[in-house]
Amino acid sequence: FATGVTVVTAPGVEGEAGGEGPVGFACQSFASLSLDPPLVCFMVGRTSATWPRIARAGVFCVNVLGAHQGELCRGFAVSGADKFAGVVYDAAPVSGSPRLAGAAAWVDCTIHAVHTGGDHLIVVGRVDALGASDDDDAAPLLFHKGRFL
Repeated sequence: FATGVTVVTAPGVEGEAGGEGPVGFACQSFASLSLDPPLVCFMVGRTSATWPRIARAGVFCVNVLGAHQGELCRGFAVSGADKFAGVVYDAAPVSGSPRLAGAAAWVDCTIHAVHTGGDHLIVVGRVDALGASDDDDAAPLLFHKGRFL
């Protein structure tokens, strides 16, 4: 089935070896979890190199990508590269996590809980702030049958 595509970002943690800059990864498993309290969740592989840095930051921003951001998503789906090279972003209002320019929406969160689910972790975030593009016609980026729609 078709899924929305997000990029989960977090600020760099001061004093962290090799971790002075922000981090992020492409994520297709983002979902709303609860309205009261406001919670969201996403899943991340237990072998992810990015997740430990997000966990140490304790905060994250989910950037819901717009239909025009397929190449941006590909950049965040690879390991080892400078994922933020040439990427325009500002700081999310509460966490300071990167809020990607052109995203259809964003959700600024604090890590609330982390659960083990097989070879993945289920990350629950408490929503601290959120917003959407001013463009009412902004379509989200979708992924279906191995390609972006």
